[in-house]
Amino acid sequence: MMTPLFDLTGRTVVVIGAGSTLGSVMADALHAHGAQVALVARNIEKAEPLVKHLLMEERVKLFQADTTVKADLEQVLEEILAWSGRADIMLHAAGTNSATPFFDITEEEWDYIMDVNAKSVMLACQVFGRSMIDAGNGGSIITISSVSSGPPLSRVFTYSASKHAVNSMTQFLAREFAPHGVRVNAIIPGFFPAEQNKAILSQERVTSIMSHTPMSRFGNPKELQGAVVWLASEAASSFVTGSLIRVDGGFGAMSI
Repeated sequence: MMTPLFDLTGRTVVVIGAGSTLGSVMADALHAHGAQVALVARNIEKAEPLVKHLLMEERVKLFQADTTVKADLEQVLEEILAWSGRADIMLHAAGTNSATPFFDITEEEWDYIMDVNAKSVMLACQVFGRSMIDAGNGGSIITISSVSSGPPLSRVFTYSASKHAVNSMTQFLAREFAPHGVRVNAIIPGFFPAEQNKAILSQERVTSIMSHTPMSRFGNPKELQGAVVWLASEAASSFVTGSLIRVDGGFGAMSI
C-alpha cells in the first residue's frame, strides 16, 4: 500500500510573506496537500489580489503583521492559534532587494534590507519556534535563501549578506531545535521572476545569469512547490534538518 507521504491534513502552515510572488505560489501547494494555511502579509491590500483564490477556501485566512516587529509576530501568533488552535509549520518567504552600488549604500537601506531579510527570520523563529517547542508536537521551519548567499552575487551586496545570514541562522537553529523535534531547513532558489528582482534584471544581467545556469532559463515559481511540500511533510522528511536545498537550474554547480 502506498503511504501518503506528503499529506499535510490536520497541520497548520504559517506563511510569512504571503503577499510575495513565491510565497503565494508555495502557499497554494501547501493548501493543496491538505494544510490549513495562515497567510501573513505586511500589506494586506497588496497581498489580497495574489491570494484571492485561496481566500475563497475554508482552510485559509489572511493576517496582517509587520514581520520586522516582534510584537506584531506575537500578536499574529495569538490570532492564528485562536483561529486554528495550532501552528505546526512556518514558511518564511518575505524578502526585499536592491542593486545600489556599494559606495552608495546608505545606512537606512542596509538596515531596511537586513531587517526584512534577516532580522524578520530571527524574530519569526523566536516566536513560532518557541510556540512549536512549547506545543511539543515537533514542527518544520522553512526559510527562503538565495543563490546569492554564497558565493555572493555582484551588484546586490546587502541582499547577498542578508541571505548568507539566513543560511547561518537556518543551520544554527536546526541544531538548537532538533532535540524538540522541530526541523529547520532552507530552500535556495535560483532566478525566478519575482517582483523584487525584476527591476535589476537588465538584458546584460539576464545574459550573464543564463550563461551560468545549465538549464538556460528562469525558474517557474511552481517549481518551488515540490521542495516546500517535501520539507513541510513529516513522513517525507522527518530526518532532514539543517539542509540548504537548491532549486536553481544547476546555478550552484557551475564554475568555468
